[in-house]
Amino acid sequence: MTRDAPPEVLSSRLGYLLKHAYLRLSEESARALAPYGIDGRELAVLAVLDAHDELSQLEAAGKLGVDRTTMVGLVDALEGKELVERRRSPQDRRKNIVRLTPAGRERLREAEVARQEMERRFLAPLSGSDAALLVRALRSVVSSPSSAPPPSLNPRDQ
Repeated sequence: MTRDAPPEVLSSRLGYLLKHAYLRLSEESARALAPYGIDGRELAVLAVLDAHDELSQLEAAGKLGVDRTTMVGLVDALEGKELVERRRSPQDRRKNIVRLTPAGRERLREAEVARQEMERRFLAPLSGSDAALLVRALRSVVSSPSSAPPPSLNPRDQ
């Protein structure tokens, strides 16, 4: 698919650029993960569950930044694919603990390789140091408090 350059009036607008970069990344991610029968959100759930010994659905939802209803849907889908299993917490019977199944661990391993390769291709127009800088900068933006005053984007204000 050919991509037209953004209209000049939009070519320096952060919102426009982030939106279109995200849309392109989403398309490429969906294509890369399709052979594994999961999408990017499901892969994120598998990764978070793998990174922690034991998480309740609610704790996993908090780590992913999704509401509990969305989390139930994600876990239902992954459970239907036999990639995760739920069990009652022995400490608190009101909680569902979610764990990867052996098939879930294997799917995570395979899909992570595909995701990493897709991200490498996505960032290929950048040098290695520029790609690393972009990821660090986005991590800073995402993790900073939203109440911080934004820096000026106008070079004349510097």
